[in-house]
Formats: sequence, structure tokens, C-alpha cells
Amino acid sequence: MAFRSDSKFMLRVWQLLVLVAILGAWHAFTRSQQVSFFFGEPLVVAQRIWNWFVVERDIYIHLGVTLLETVLAFGIGTVAGLGVGLWLALSPLTSAILDPYVKAMNSMPRVILAPIFAVWFGLGIWSKVALAVTLVFFIVFFNVYQGVKEVSPVVLANARMLGANQKQLLRHVYLPSATSWVFSSLHTSVGLAFVGAVVGEYLGSARGVGYLILQAEGTFDINTVFAGIVVLTACALVLDWMVGIAERRLMKWQPSSGETEKL
Repeated sequence: MAFRSDSKFMLRVWQLLVLVAILGAWHAFTRSQQVSFFFGEPLVVAQRIWNWFVVERDIYIHLGVTLLETVLAFGIGTVAGLGVGLWLALSPLTSAILDPYVKAMNSMPRVILAPIFAVWFGLGIWSKVALAVTLVFFIVFFNVYQGVKEVSPVVLANARMLGANQKQLLRHVYLPSATSWVFSSLHTSVGLAFVGAVVGEYLGSARGVGYLILQAEGTFDINTVFAGIVVLTACALVLDWMVGIAERRLMKWQPSSGETEKL
């Protein structure tokens, strides 16, 4: 559904009102000291974030480490998932041979790999990156694989009749078909990349927002825990917004739903 500019403005107003209502309810609910011990206080959480970024300015090195781990995992997992997904989708025999192994690896609770990655790569950023890559990879892989499989046989037959070779089919048929599936998976992968990085920091690190949250949990400082959650959520939304910008620029060729209905 397309929104006019005034409709978009009203949409943003309603979204802001929902946020204000949530924060107001949170503030009212945590006026009791007993309740605030478990759920924190929004004003204290905001003050903690202000201290991190403006007063003490000690968040930047931790946030930089977490963002570096997340971006590396997001990039590596996306490229690997795209490459392997295309390879198996275009190689039916290889796909059939590897199918049970792919399903087995996807079914594995990948968080349990974190201690193994810590042994292999040490307690630096690469053990966190490796864990997050395993989360991102399968989301992208299955979407790319399905996107290529969904290519219309009629389109393929017509392209071959026009003399398209395998390389041209890949560029002009398979990749455009998989692109929308890829971007759909990337919006989900953003959050998973942060999950992998933070879980890795939980299990062993001396820096990162996950490390700050772990330290706060050890002292029952619920406000700092919520402050870390808010910071990570804001960063994930920014990264998701950037993915959305790239999606709109690369998917200009795809008609909108309204244009499709007119056709």
C-alpha cells in the first residue's frame, strides 16, 4: 500500500505516539522501587546512555568492537550464503548429495559452537565473527537457494531460445530472481549478526556492549542492562535502515504492488 506524504507524516506521528505511550507506561509501572529493581527505570536508563556517550564517553570503544564484529559477520555470512546458495541451486546433483549435511548443520543449535570457536580463534573478535557468520549464513543461503529455484521455467526457456549462455542466465535471470529473496533475508540477518556478536562477548571477551551487559548483570544493575539493549537495538535499526536504502536502489527495476495490479 502506497502512502501520500501527509499519510506518511501521520504514520510517523502515530508511531511516535506509540513509543511515548510505551515509555510512559514503563515509567508509571516502575515507580515502585521493588518493581524498578526487576524492570529498571526509563529515566535512569536514558541517563546511563547519556553518560556513556556524552559524559564518560567510554562506550565508543565497546560499541566499535561490537559493530566491527557485527558488520564483518554480516558481510562474510551474506557473501558466503549467496555464493553457496547459487552453487547448490544450479548444481542439482551436488545439492542432492549435500542436502542431509546442510539440514543437519542448520538444525544444530549454533550457539553451542561458541566455546569451540573460542578455542579455534581465541577470545578476540574472530571467534565472535565466526559464531555470527553461522547465524547469518543459513538465513541468506536458504533464501538464495529458494529464489533461484523459483525462477519460471518459461523465462528460462525463452532466454535460452534467445541464445543466452549460462553466464548470461546467471546475470540476467537467476540473480534478479534471487535478489528480492536476498534482501528479505538480510533484514532478518541484521539482528542475528548482533545476536552472534553479543553471545560471543558473553562467553569470553574484555570489550564490547555484550561485555558491558554481562558486567551489569553480575552486579544486578538492570538499568545498565536495559541501556545496553537500547543501544544495540538502535544500532540494529540503523543497519537495517541502510539495508533498506540499498534494497530500494538495487530493486528499482521491480514494479511496486500497485503497478503490478495495473498490469
